[in-house]
Amino acid sequence: MTRFRLVSEVHLVLVRNDNILLLKRANTGYEDGNYSVVASHMDGNETARQAMCREAMEEAGVHIEPEDLRVVHVIHRRTEEERVSFFLTPDQWHGEPVNREPHKCSELAWYPVDSLPENTIPYVRHAIAQIRRGNIYSEFGWSTPA
Repeated sequence: MTRFRLVSEVHLVLVRNDNILLLKRANTGYEDGNYSVVASHMDGNETARQAMCREAMEEAGVHIEPEDLRVVHVIHRRTEEERVSFFLTPDQWHGEPVNREPHKCSELAWYPVDSLPENTIPYVRHAIAQIRRGNIYSEFGWSTPA
């Protein structure tokens, strides 16, 4: 019997002066043209904090120490497969965000956290709203039983 496997991801909630860092996806085959936060699948053999630090540097040129990250939200979500998405925010970071993956990201910019672009990926919009309400856990994309 094959054991069920869950896809795990990390998402960076980088906020400065009531603005959140968003990127516009491009040429990836997933949600291209829509906004998200810096994010990645976990590669395995790394903690969620280590994965987030790796991806923050790879995508945005931002240096974050693992001990400076804290989990602000977790979503158990369902799209074509089940996923667990960790949303982490740093207490501090070093460097000014810059688009280090222009082949996958057409824009990297600060947006007001209370006025996200209309084309923000729905589960990301949901997570940001949950974080603002102080909710640490939510579920997204599941059908409600009749």
